[in-house]
Amino acid sequence: MTTDKRDRTLTREVTATQIPSGDKQTLFKGDSVFIHQVLGGSYTVQTSTGLFRLDGKDADAIGETVAVQTVTASTLADGAPDPAAIWDQMRKVFDPEIPVNIVDLGLVYSMDVSKIDDPAGGFKVDVAMTLTAPGCGMGPAIAEDAKGKILLVPGVTTADVRITWEPAWNQSMISEEGKMKLGLI
Repeated sequence: MTTDKRDRTLTREVTATQIPSGDKQTLFKGDSVFIHQVLGGSYTVQTSTGLFRLDGKDADAIGETVAVQTVTASTLADGAPDPAAIWDQMRKVFDPEIPVNIVDLGLVYSMDVSKIDDPAGGFKVDVAMTLTAPGCGMGPAIAEDAKGKILLVPGVTTADVRITWEPAWNQSMISEEGKMKLGLI
């Protein structure tokens, strides 16, 4: 009998995010999982009770290596974060059900960098994004993933990723690269 390399047994208890509700659930040591997708440092797995997103920090629980996330970008002359590095980081964020990053899906509407006006200084990144469907419970998890990746960029002190529904997302917002990955062109 052969087993698929994507079939795994949890080696420890983990907290996972149920897809698509976004609810936090405990998956237990010994539970069987099937890895559907590995993108952006997180894992989409199926159990006997449904689909879940596992954070990269829990990769060891499914026999994978926990990757240390770092960004090697330089800051600008004034110490501000490089906007290209911020966009690159957001390209590492995925909806756990769609194999295209949030930038190429057209979910990120704006990204602004501003200097923090206090003695500690630093720079704040504000992002406005949407989701493919208003009822998607994964919104907070996706936004938190984006925020965590943005905070890794040198020069970023704080980040705010806000979900908005205006304008409503539609497939015409997907980049050419995203459309190719989805087989839309």
